[in-house]
Amino acid sequence: MNLVIKGRNMAVTDALDDYISDKIGRLSRYVWDGARCEVEVSTEKNPSIADNQVAEATIFTRGPVIRAREASADMYTSIDLLADKLERQVKKYRGKIKARTQGAHKEVMFNQGFLMPEEAEEEVAAEELPRIVKVKQFMVKPMSAEEAALQLELVGHDFFVFTDVETQNTAVVYRRRDGNYGLIEPQR
Repeated sequence: MNLVIKGRNMAVTDALDDYISDKIGRLSRYVWDGARCEVEVSTEKNPSIADNQVAEATIFTRGPVIRAREASADMYTSIDLLADKLERQVKKYRGKIKARTQGAHKEVMFNQGFLMPEEAEEEVAAEELPRIVKVKQFMVKPMSAEEAALQLELVGHDFFVFTDVETQNTAVVYRRRDGNYGLIEPQR
């Protein structure tokens, strides 16, 4: 895997470069040798953001583009979290490919860029995919977006589903990383 490391608002030291190469380089066993991974590390300049050490990565394969972003107060912790998240995403996608091609010729998986040639001949069991373990039902009340934001604060969740009183459409208000709110409305 071709690894490119960039720094934004900070210099990438040799120690940090080696650490990223070690952690992210472990993903090379899951992806095709020609895949390219771009890792960008940065420091947020806003003093109100506690988790200001950000690590972002994009993996370009023959199939999908896999992206992840993690932030914490320590850059090495952000890189650890990023590597774990990317590994989960790559394994999940590989599991989906394996489930789809179960019984099919393994060459399909190699062409997608997620198996090495020697792995294409091995029999590999599909990994367990996430499943729905809980179902909740609730009344969706008509209200304005501002009222929904207030309800979001009261219930302490990250999002709140409601019916917009003006359009009668179901909408979602959510808390953004910067502390503000976002609104998702259906497009018709």
